[in-house]
Amino acid sequence: MKELKDIKYWLFDLDNTLYSGDTKVFDQVDKKMSKYISNKLNVSIEEAKKIQKNYFHEYNTTLNGMIKNHKIDAKEFLDFVHDVDLNFLKNDKALEQELSKITDKKIIFTNGSRAHAENVTKRIGINKLFDGIFDIVDSDFVPKPAIESYKRLIDKYKIEPQYCILVEDIARNLKPAYELGMKTVWIKNDEPWAAEFSNENFINYRTENLTKFLKEVNELRKN
Repeated sequence: MKELKDIKYWLFDLDNTLYSGDTKVFDQVDKKMSKYISNKLNVSIEEAKKIQKNYFHEYNTTLNGMIKNHKIDAKEFLDFVHDVDLNFLKNDKALEQELSKITDKKIIFTNGSRAHAENVTKRIGINKLFDGIFDIVDSDFVPKPAIESYKRLIDKYKIEPQYCILVEDIARNLKPAYELGMKTVWIKNDEPWAAEFSNENFINYRTENLTKFLKEVNELRKN
């Protein structure tokens, strides 16, 4: 991990990365997407679920598929699916402590919306620790893992990829970062769609606990 001493830029995915997937926040978002599709296309929830998953796999986000095939209003979709209950999310003091020790530039890189990122991080108590949020609107609705979105982020924040690290729960989203010269960290999880490609060599580090990983980096940097 010695190479991490030279990192100047930290990119963090949001959902199931900055908070545990066990909290099931994204499960709520997932259900809201199915409901939106069902209402919009006048199909059953079961059929909506199939459409949702097909679009996710074909276009990398359900939103992208809905835009391309049904010309929906992106803001309407994002506002609807991210209107979820976050009351059970608690302040994560341990994560806050480790993030605050990292004085490098820290950016949230999400396929979701800025509002959702702001709501989640505020609930966890880490919203003041980031230098920016790069959301699906910033990427012009070109989602991870399309390399264009990574390049847009690099350009916006003047990032030097060789001094940058990306932390993600979806393994395939790490490949473009690695190809651009970044270091990569995969948050281990059992979701088949997130774990696919998790054994590939474009992943530099694997951890089950983000706070623990950051603590190890902070300890390393003391020496």
